[in-house]
Amino acid sequence: MSRRILVVDDEQGIRAALTQLLEYEGYETRTASGGTEALREAEQWQPHLVFLDVKMAGMDGIETLKRLRERHPSQVVVMISGHATIQTAVEATQLGAYDILEKPLDTDRILVTLRNALGRLDLTEENAQLREHIESRFEMVGRSAGIRDLIAQIERVAATPARVLITGDNGTGKELVARALHKNSARARKPFVEVNCAAIPSELIESELFGHMKGSFTGAVQDHPGKFEQADGGTLFLDEIGDMAVAAQAKVLRVLQEGEVTRIGGTHPRHVDVRVIAATNKRLEDEIAAGRFREDLFYRLNVLPLHVPALRERREDIPQLVQHFTGQLAREGNATRVTISPDALARLTSFDWPGNVRELRNTIERLVILCTGPTVTVTDVDRLVGARNLDVGTVGAIQSARTFEEFKLSAERSFLLAKLREHDWNVAETSRALQMPRSNLYKKIERHKLERADA
Repeated sequence: MSRRILVVDDEQGIRAALTQLLEYEGYETRTASGGTEALREAEQWQPHLVFLDVKMAGMDGIETLKRLRERHPSQVVVMISGHATIQTAVEATQLGAYDILEKPLDTDRILVTLRNALGRLDLTEENAQLREHIESRFEMVGRSAGIRDLIAQIERVAATPARVLITGDNGTGKELVARALHKNSARARKPFVEVNCAAIPSELIESELFGHMKGSFTGAVQDHPGKFEQADGGTLFLDEIGDMAVAAQAKVLRVLQEGEVTRIGGTHPRHVDVRVIAATNKRLEDEIAAGRFREDLFYRLNVLPLHVPALRERREDIPQLVQHFTGQLAREGNATRVTISPDALARLTSFDWPGNVRELRNTIERLVILCTGPTVTVTDVDRLVGARNLDVGTVGAIQSARTFEEFKLSAERSFLLAKLREHDWNVAETSRALQMPRSNLYKKIERHKLERADA
């Protein structure tokens, strides 16, 4: 992409010389002879960088810079001056100028400054794209009553400093809720630090949370700040809090009570200002009754409870989630953009998704990569999703069986149907996979009246 550069100087010779140099280097260039014209060009043309003279008739460069920064805070401005003073340089820098160049202008200095300034602009744009990408990955998608209610609660809760306990099945999006709370809080510009309490061995959890001093244990080769310190001023997300060791729970409780953390091997407590958000897929009341979770910690964490509904409870959101994931995968370059046929979408909507949104996303990624054409068909779904899911009607038929014999027949029918779908109704392959004589499989297909139209 060609970068646009605006040259602002009341000397025609300077404008012409800079324009010739910049166009030779491949930049798109326009000029302005004064501050008012520069502001008009900046508004209409949106240049990536402005070379701006300090001393000009009428509106001078400093005043022009001030107005440019008010209207376009991210615009890169390089000042040029024939008699720059330290005071001028300081004022320009305070107003947001990237650099100040002295006349007569040196070609090498101009090009180095230009390369560095546009390099910083590239980095800023990449960071913005990265933030947009991250936000899209953690976007909450859905229009069901359960999701609308959850989003409304997040909006109310986020602005408060209160602790939040998020509950819900695995894969429902508890981390998304935690990130949304952080993003919409007064701590949004501070760190969001995540700790998966189930993934850290019990003997390391205290070091991970509270930090340690050099030499405090074997392998502690340097001082290490814990997650509480890393999250200072921001949000600490304790995921799977129900799996935290009881010994660590006691220390977390003390930090929440006192607002201070002491590193392992340390003697001096450190003050931390952290909002704690916890999440669990367990029923903590049952964990308390079993002696695996501290009741006092539960009450400290459960100030504002939020529950994330399972995907089976908001089945109407599945089509929107499918479209969201196909677009997301295409943007990330993981797959080409494909469409989902209405029949395939209906089949996906009929599944129960015990792994919830996480399982759905993984399945969509598999489908868009391995489907045989530009459209994901119901055949692709049956072939690639296989027997992991049973549709609602199948589950209902099994559960409604009145006798053990009826149950066996329903279960056998469901199993065979799923296996036939998995092998694209190739009876020979299915029989080999089941280690069943083909003749027996044909008999069972006839007995259960299995047909491809059933799929």
